Amino acid sequence: MATIRKLRGRWQAQVRRRGMKPRCKSFDSKLEAEKWARDLEAQVDRFGAAPDTKILESTTLDQLLERYQREVSPNKRGSVQEIQRIEVLRRHELAYRTMIGLSQQDIASFRDERLQSVASSTVVRELAILSHVIEVSIRDWGLPLAKNVVKMVRRPVIQNERSRRLTGDEEQRLLDGCDGGKIPYFRTLLIVAIETGMRRGELLGLRWSDVSHNRRVIRLAMTKNGTSREVPLSQRAFDALADWKSRADVDQSTIFPMTAGALEQAWYRLLKRAGVTGLRFHDLRHEGVSRLFERGLNMIEVSSISGHRELRMLKRYTHLSVDDLVARLG
Repeated sequence: MATIRKLRGRWQAQVRRRGMKPRCKSFDSKLEAEKWARDLEAQVDRFGAAPDTKILESTTLDQLLERYQREVSPNKRGSVQEIQRIEVLRRHELAYRTMIGLSQQDIASFRDERLQSVASSTVVRELAILSHVIEVSIRDWGLPLAKNVVKMVRRPVIQNERSRRLTGDEEQRLLDGCDGGKIPYFRTLLIVAIETGMRRGELLGLRWSDVSHNRRVIRLAMTKNGTSREVPLSQRAFDALADWKSRADVDQSTIFPMTAGALEQAWYRLLKRAGVTGLRFHDLRHEGVSRLFERGLNMIEVSSISGHRELRMLKRYTHLSVDDLVARLG
């Protein structure tokens, strides 16, 4: 147990443990002294010795973020996006805090401040990065921290679930609008997106070698979840791909040779030509997954096509037509 005593107007905490040099420190209040002693004892219990807190006094959060960005992020599938997020974090004043001074209140203040300017989902991702940076620092880099303060802070609730689906003649208007654009394969891209429910990155990464014409299947070697899967093609999607292949340069690297940024710009131009509002390209995935259910596939079958590993997440993407459900109920 630590010894707390008042000495020359200040409170002194002293921790003695077998196998370590006695440590003492003075504080203005008894509460601060007791907290320091508890934290030190917890660190001794965890590491087997009193850690050298000098490294915590000289190490900033920015230094850990920089090392993580350099050593850990490049090995991840979403490395580009994570590195960009870390750059944002490194520019924030929180990055200048030393690790000995980084507190739960600092993280909570950072959270509340960021919520004023960005979406809850963005803040959740940023907190996840901060938490993993500290976790790696403790487990792999030997930083003598007693706890991960980010884990002690409540995460914002994400309320971005969408239920937007194609209504009326919107699909036909979008397809007709593709004819007025300058991208010859955009119509095929939309049909495949609607028919399969594939993600944007999966669509843009498709190669002709991924399409098995004999089996009428697309094989995705690597997906967002880090696993491979096979996506069956409806006759409509298969015919659209076959038509585009007959006109395309089969030597090009991908079936739809465009970047995510170019797709976003082309999408907004298409919406304007078609007179459609409030629709995101990602909503086509909602549409595709919902149609699979409406065709009578069960949740396991749909998840094998859409690539959802968690059924609770699949439910978020599923918005069945109430009219169709009424018809099925008779």
